[in-house]
Amino acid sequence: MKQHLDFEKPIVELQRKLDDLRSHPETHSMGISFEEEIASLEAKLGDLRRQVYSSLTPWQRVQLARHPRRPYTLDYLQRAFSGFEELHGDRLFGDDRAVVGGFAMLGGHRVMVIGTQKGRDTKENILRNFGSAHPEGYRKALRLMRMADKFGLPVVTLIDTAGAYPGVGAEERHIAEAIAVNLREMMLLEVPVVACVIGEGGSGGALGIGVADRVLILENAYYSVISPEGCAAILWKDRKASPEAAAALKITAPDLRGLGLVDDVVPEPLGGAHHDVKATADAVRDALLRHLEEVQAMGREERLAARYRKFRGFGQYLEPGALAESSRLGAA
Repeated sequence: MKQHLDFEKPIVELQRKLDDLRSHPETHSMGISFEEEIASLEAKLGDLRRQVYSSLTPWQRVQLARHPRRPYTLDYLQRAFSGFEELHGDRLFGDDRAVVGGFAMLGGHRVMVIGTQKGRDTKENILRNFGSAHPEGYRKALRLMRMADKFGLPVVTLIDTAGAYPGVGAEERHIAEAIAVNLREMMLLEVPVVACVIGEGGSGGALGIGVADRVLILENAYYSVISPEGCAAILWKDRKASPEAAAALKITAPDLRGLGLVDDVVPEPLGGAHHDVKATADAVRDALLRHLEEVQAMGREERLAARYRKFRGFGQYLEPGALAESSRLGAA
């Protein structure tokens, strides 16, 4: 069953009219032909699709990033990579199925690939915990990264999570500490690291596997310190303000690219990645390969220094003296 978003309803209605018209056989004996009307509707449908998808709001892009038919990590492992061999467990507590990882081939490169995985139905979502990892998920990811570092294999991460799991069990097993250790250790990995946000990039849950030499993002994905709903609940005291929050947070791919927080935006087919999974997977593979080879061409010391500068350069701050001067000028 196809699932459509609210802003796609005009497209769906026009498509339904076109399908109904195509389903009527031509009646030549009565001199009736629908070819001209079908051609006209096809042209209108194409124009409408381009109009809708070329002017998406930040909130509409968030909805596309969460689309239930959007390709997930395992879909990319099947289409953009080859020879994937999954590895399990953190060797400390257990195996978190919200994080998948193992050896794979990306083009001609043997890599360690790690990603967050959501489910397609209720049963799989329970198994994958809706893509929200526990501490053991981040510790499993770190174990695989350290293995890759030991054997000189590049690390590729695919990010698609609303955030790390905030439950009591996760807190008891130190979720914040697990993510913090990953941030520190990923900064020190001597092998090339390339990350790609393929859907949702939620808060520390995403950043826990997102410290990389190159950070890519799909055109309709988002990357944010907080969800639009969470931001709306805090600042507007009403989750209905989520569209305004999404715009204010600057979380979409174009905004992030403009702010220098991501290195490249991977284009999606018209209407989103779920409209052509193969084309999206091909685009992701090509982008990952290009950036991986660029990073591999750098020396180890140069690569580590560049990674450090990259993340140190994020954000802006004012020294106390400059802050006072800024306030004085504003008052004047």
